[in-house]
Amino acid sequence: MHPLEERIRNFDSSDFESLALDVFRFQYENVPDYREYCNYSGRTNPSTLEQIPFLPIRFFKSHQIIANNFEPEVLFKSSGTGGERSTHFVAFKDLYRHTFQKIYQNQIGNPNDQVILALLPNYLEQGESSLVFMVDQLIQNSQSKLSGFFLSEYDALIERYQQATSLGKQVVIFGVSYALLDLAMRNPDLSKATIIETGGMKGRRKEMTKAELHQSLKTGLNCENISSEYGMTELLSQGYSARDGLFVPGHTMRILIREVNDPFHYIANGKTGGINIIDLANLYSCSFIETQDLGKLHENGFEIMGRFDHSDVRGCNLMVQ
Repeated sequence: MHPLEERIRNFDSSDFESLALDVFRFQYENVPDYREYCNYSGRTNPSTLEQIPFLPIRFFKSHQIIANNFEPEVLFKSSGTGGERSTHFVAFKDLYRHTFQKIYQNQIGNPNDQVILALLPNYLEQGESSLVFMVDQLIQNSQSKLSGFFLSEYDALIERYQQATSLGKQVVIFGVSYALLDLAMRNPDLSKATIIETGGMKGRRKEMTKAELHQSLKTGLNCENISSEYGMTELLSQGYSARDGLFVPGHTMRILIREVNDPFHYIANGKTGGINIIDLANLYSCSFIETQDLGKLHENGFEIMGRFDHSDVRGCNLMVQ
């Protein structure tokens, strides 16, 4: 195991910047495409998080982002709603597994005490999904025969939920937004479940704001609160939102908000800008990612505001053709 990986596995977030800068130096030396991007940006020796170049997320569609001398154990691909699918070349599945299990336990609970139901039809159908990999492991950790995946078997899912609650089990339901809306049309009473929506409509439904979506789900599923998971193919860490709608990043994550038209300038808490993510668990690919999401940073978490309209963005996408 690389010494940096061991530090990341045992990391308690006490000195995030120091570890992140060490990860930067490793990736600058060992990830050729990232090194080339840093050289183009003119930022090759940062001393703070804000000085680190963040790789535009589009590189995961056009380049093989992985450190020299490492072969991927698994390839994760995005849902591909825009056509071309991003690919994350993951050197070690166990680092991903270790990371998401720790974040989940810290923020959602111990899966050993839960029944986990997953309504992720499009991810199952397309395959090579990091989300399916994560939820499948959590289902295995639950060690419950009631846990499992569902495509469009909404009545079966409701029945499993009822069986689990009758046994006094905590139920967690992961679901893609459009499938949860289809479930809500049946108006079940899922008031005892923790419901975690995992993404957009994937072209299946009219797009809604997060507030509109959650209100529709709360009404249709008869529950007081909807949680969300913030993750993506290009990340190995996640964030989860609770009742206030703010996402809490996992211990291996840090969020910075950049100026929309200047990717090297950061803005104050409470103002909308582009989301940059540091994901230490991405040790063998790239830990510094410039996303296409808009958001705000707050003292107790971050908020997702939507996506960039690329016709209005004049940011620095060096090397992206």
